[in-house]
Amino acid sequence: MNETMVCAVGNVATQPVFRELASGASARFRLAVTARYWDREKSAWTDGHTNFFTVWSNRQLASNAMASLNVGDPVVVQGRLKVRTESREGQQGWTSADIDAVAIGHDLARGTSAFRRSGRPEPAAAGAPTRPEPDWETPAASSPGPDGAAHPTEPAHPADPAHPAGSPPPAGSAPPADSVKSRPQTRRRREPAAAAMAAAT
Repeated sequence: MNETMVCAVGNVATQPVFRELASGASARFRLAVTARYWDREKSAWTDGHTNFFTVWSNRQLASNAMASLNVGDPVVVQGRLKVRTESREGQQGWTSADIDAVAIGHDLARGTSAFRRSGRPEPAAAGAPTRPEPDWETPAASSPGPDGAAHPTEPAHPADPAHPAGSPPPAGSAPPADSVKSRPQTRRRREPAAAAMAAAT
């Protein structure tokens, strides 16, 4: 919980070293962070002291850093700061400042970068064979012929390509015979006045 989180802006000083361990991938590289200040005497920006950090990355971050970073790239590193002091027999003790990286990226204030997401499936290649469409047409019914073999039967009402089914008949054409309904004959009623005149004569 009580960890020192730092954000270092500098340049990659050594080529990243990648290793595949039992716990997962691991990569490390040296980061050079140089302070810059305004020199009033020279009226120009001047490089100051340079601090070196050993940046450690694990798992997917290690794989992406190995594929993305080269010596001299300006980067921004955020992670946990760890200062280690070691001493060996016959050698002078030394101190190392390490950064357990959480995020690593290029410094866009000093250049451009093209992001490519890892693990994204590649699109289908152009010209790949497409799946054929199924045949939705219903096969014609078959009826046994005189010889006992099945023969396809013709539809009772063949479709007219000029007039598809469901469209109204063209003007001036006679309606089909089965569509004409017989009209009941009604008996004419005689008017009362006409009946009276016929009786008088």
